[in-house]
Amino acid sequence: MNQESRWNKRYGEAGEDYLFGTAPNHFLARRAALFASGKNALALADGEGRNSVWLAQQGLDVTAVEISPVAVEKARRLAQGKQVEVTFQIADILCPNWPPADMLDAFDWVVGIFIQFVGPPWRDVLFTRMKQLTRPGGYVLLHGYTPQQLEFKTGGPAEIENLYTEEILRAAFAEWTIEEIVDYQEDVAEGSGHRGKSALIGLVARKPA
Repeated sequence: MNQESRWNKRYGEAGEDYLFGTAPNHFLARRAALFASGKNALALADGEGRNSVWLAQQGLDVTAVEISPVAVEKARRLAQGKQVEVTFQIADILCPNWPPADMLDAFDWVVGIFIQFVGPPWRDVLFTRMKQLTRPGGYVLLHGYTPQQLEFKTGGPAEIENLYTEEILRAAFAEWTIEEIVDYQEDVAEGSGHRGKSALIGLVARKPA
């Protein structure tokens, strides 16, 4: 099963419910003050729109990219219900012809929340593209699971190679300024998809101006 079919199935099985809820990711929401100085943001593998919609509520011009048409339709409904505008794109962010040239060096913020659907070397490709999309002086915000999450089994991938460690993230963004990196455990309640004690890591990194 390819990624589009896989995620269409998961989001479709949730019916009218939102698999990961409609509230923003907690790591993202707790950093609301950081977005005050930005003009635009890109949310990658955005799912059903909970994070892109929240970013738009912060006053940003938001583009959201997601591979699943089922998820994007739900995201459009969420944005309409919250009375915000988000530019939704249905695309595979790992396909050879993505991103388009007009998106390079274009975003103040590039946000990836639980985008751990690949391991190395595809993760390196994904991180490289996130860097290319960020304008000079702009930021990447990442949030995901660490390997200890395999003990908790409360969400996330089952493949250890897909999970983040501080060493992986520091190496990936070694040429950037790491504003924050935090490895922690917390009880998470984000829809039925993420629920229970979780092993988490978050990163905020700034691209050289």
